[in-house]
Amino acid sequence: MGFEASVEGGEMEGGLGSVQVESAFIGLGCNRVVGAVDWGPCDLVAFGAHNSVAIFSPKRAEILITLPGHKDYVNCVLWLPTSAQIDAGRSSCEELFLLSGSADGTLILWGFQAVENKWRKAVEIPKAHGKAVTSIATVILSPSSALMSTSSSDSSVRIWNVGLPQGSSRDCQISPLQSISVGSKTMVATSLTALPDSQDAFLLAMGGLDNQVHFYAGTSKGQFILVCKVKAHLDWVRSLDFRVPARGSSKAVVYLASSSQDKTIKIWKIARRESDVADSSSGATSLKLELSLRTFIDGPIFKVRDVVWQVSLESLLLGHEDWVYSVRWQPPIAGHLGIDSGTVSSEEQVAEEAMCVLSASMDRTMMIWKPSTESGIWMNEVTVGELSHSALGFYGGVWGPLGDAILAHGYGGSLHFWKEVQTQEWEPQLAPSGHFAPVVDLAWSKTSQFLLSVGNDQTARVFACWKQTSKEREKDSLSWHEIGRPQVHGHDLNCLAIVTGTGNHRYVSGADEKVARVFEAPGAFLDTLAFTVGGKVTLEDGLIREDVKILGANMSALGLSQKPIYSQGKGNEAAALNDSDEAGLNTMDALPEAVPSALTKPPFEEHLSQNTLWPETHKLYGHGNELFAMCCDHSGKLLATACKALSANFAQIWLWQVNSWRPIDQLKSHVLTVTQMEFSHSDRFLLSVSRDRHLSVFERVCTDDNEYTSSPYKLVTRIDGHKRIIWACSWSHCDSFFATGSRDKIVKIWSVQDTETGVQVQNIITLPPFKSSVTALAWGPKLPQQKAYLLAVGMEDGSVELWQGSLRQASESDFNIVAGDGTTSLWKLEMSILEKFDKFLCHVATVHRLTWRAHLSGHERSTSPEIKSTLGDSSRSEQRVDEVLQLASCGADHSIRLYNVILG
Repeated sequence: MGFEASVEGGEMEGGLGSVQVESAFIGLGCNRVVGAVDWGPCDLVAFGAHNSVAIFSPKRAEILITLPGHKDYVNCVLWLPTSAQIDAGRSSCEELFLLSGSADGTLILWGFQAVENKWRKAVEIPKAHGKAVTSIATVILSPSSALMSTSSSDSSVRIWNVGLPQGSSRDCQISPLQSISVGSKTMVATSLTALPDSQDAFLLAMGGLDNQVHFYAGTSKGQFILVCKVKAHLDWVRSLDFRVPARGSSKAVVYLASSSQDKTIKIWKIARRESDVADSSSGATSLKLELSLRTFIDGPIFKVRDVVWQVSLESLLLGHEDWVYSVRWQPPIAGHLGIDSGTVSSEEQVAEEAMCVLSASMDRTMMIWKPSTESGIWMNEVTVGELSHSALGFYGGVWGPLGDAILAHGYGGSLHFWKEVQTQEWEPQLAPSGHFAPVVDLAWSKTSQFLLSVGNDQTARVFACWKQTSKEREKDSLSWHEIGRPQVHGHDLNCLAIVTGTGNHRYVSGADEKVARVFEAPGAFLDTLAFTVGGKVTLEDGLIREDVKILGANMSALGLSQKPIYSQGKGNEAAALNDSDEAGLNTMDALPEAVPSALTKPPFEEHLSQNTLWPETHKLYGHGNELFAMCCDHSGKLLATACKALSANFAQIWLWQVNSWRPIDQLKSHVLTVTQMEFSHSDRFLLSVSRDRHLSVFERVCTDDNEYTSSPYKLVTRIDGHKRIIWACSWSHCDSFFATGSRDKIVKIWSVQDTETGVQVQNIITLPPFKSSVTALAWGPKLPQQKAYLLAVGMEDGSVELWQGSLRQASESDFNIVAGDGTTSLWKLEMSILEKFDKFLCHVATVHRLTWRAHLSGHERSTSPEIKSTLGDSSRSEQRVDEVLQLASCGADHSIRLYNVILG
């Protein structure tokens, strides 16, 4: 077969036509910083995730969208409610606003129109601070304005005026009012409040590295001055939160909660002293002396607009065993503020009911504190938390808008969600999960039932589509969740390969070590996989569930290997573990023993982290450096691996025989690190690309699968393909051509043809330069349209594009190829841009891998409401549904994304 090549702009005759791309799933972990999560009055949760702000719905336990815009890690987020929202306890305006601050000092105000479900970047302040923004606090001035304070590691706290839209105008403004220098002791927490019964008087509290709480008083125009400070804690102050009692309270008082790394929480009371209103006519000297004495006895006193306020310690809360990173007051309960009682006592009762404090600590617990109605002593009423292998716990906790739900984010980037189902009875709820470091590789299982990913957070994760029925969801609705964590390692994982072919689910992973590790799915995972589809899981080659005797795996605290846990029988390894425990040999160096079991609903974080490990079956030794790339052939007989290399000796590609796992050959071609490898679909060719800017094609010459007495592959060509590092390569489904992508921003398409002198590899198309380095490529599966192709291109800036190709019979060419039957056939390949993914769908950092799903599973094709609604007509034929493709991607922004690509 011969080829001509051309690049067309616009729609091609006989091409794919229109295409629609929708987000089907986002898996993403939270940034590990204090203040990275906030729960808005619209019942949506915002959290910082790498350089983006992720929005997820607690009711659906799904991440809805990520907001791109920041160029560094997002440190803090805060919803900006309006007065109407505060009073009603729910969203009641046309547009909601969200503030976010990042590690490069940038502030962004986001606008969200709930009715149209659209987000926009309303205002961006690129250099709001010289260094990282550490906290944001606001207070509402009017429906069209708010006062905001931000703290930063540049040793400053700044005051801003936030102007919100009025009428038909959608313009927003953030204007600087004041910059407060705090010296060498950085402030990491701030809180703002309006002083009750005072006109245009505001109080700013800040705390940080000097262990003190500083109080500043000012107006809506800024002009904040230091009025007093208290020696609050014995270690860094990490969180501050003001609370003003409900309107109608008989006392002018403000409460402040502070938490610290000294493991304590303190409740401060700032009360107005009516008897100490300043009188300029007489007694100034005696009043000054009296105030100074009370400072030592009752607490510091300060004056704002001729009104004297006193700060006193209301309560000291002890109970946490580690640093307390977060403290939050319970929000006003919806409906309670709107009652019409007409009596002061009922208002005070309402205020007392809402006097609850939520604290989150590194001891892996959250606590709810409340004063006793009889004695007034603050008591710990509720404690929730998790048991896990991690020694570190929660970075923060937030309340739901109705005060009946709480959410924490932990060290592992995980979200932990509890809801009050009855009085003082809290139950864990499902929350989204994902990697909390760059995701470097992912692959579909051999049956396309689940997606497996590995990342620099040293974990491997399994995501699958779960069919479930609940009151909150439509009957038999589908949603994607993390259902397993096969590997928790001690080194950053760099690559993986799914072992295809017959038998049980297996994969091989490579990390920043010289060993490749082989894992096999245990029985508990196979049972869970069956529940995801609502039936029995299909195992190939006559393998039945009873043949899998291993139930799960466990791992010692100081080890890297995951040991099997057998499902039955004495004398097995589980019994041996128990015996060692009884002997006292496994009490100090072992983690809590895993309890793997089949899941009937998507698991919580605690179960994922310790009960879903896969047993390690083999270790593959041989490489001299850290593993970097690997792939398995489609027949499941050979595994190719490569490691980091600075010379030809280390850049060899090792071939391993599956099942026996012995090395059978080292392929020599490259002189620097091999960045990606891929077998052709027929397994005839092995393609590799490298940092040395060359691509290599190896051809299979040995078919003796049992002995491999000679090398199974030989080098047929080595080409200097690009001007910079080649990051990606991909074979088309017909194996007649492949694509390579490079740091030089170029994608080249190469034909592979049989000639009289052997295999010939020739560049037939060079696509126009992209706007960023090309880091990922994936040719789509075979399409219903004859001779139609899809090519997905991922780039360093996170963007993704779809290109379409079409083969046509050509009339003339510079070359002809004679086929094996003596006939001559000539084809012309045309490529054109099909779709550029919307920025709200794309990654915000390097796309590391793209992979197409071979086919939708049966239960997804028949019951998916998302796909049916996307197509616009649930009565369309099955053939129409078959034209819904799914593309998975992973990137340096810690996210895994799954797209529905609907062909028109």
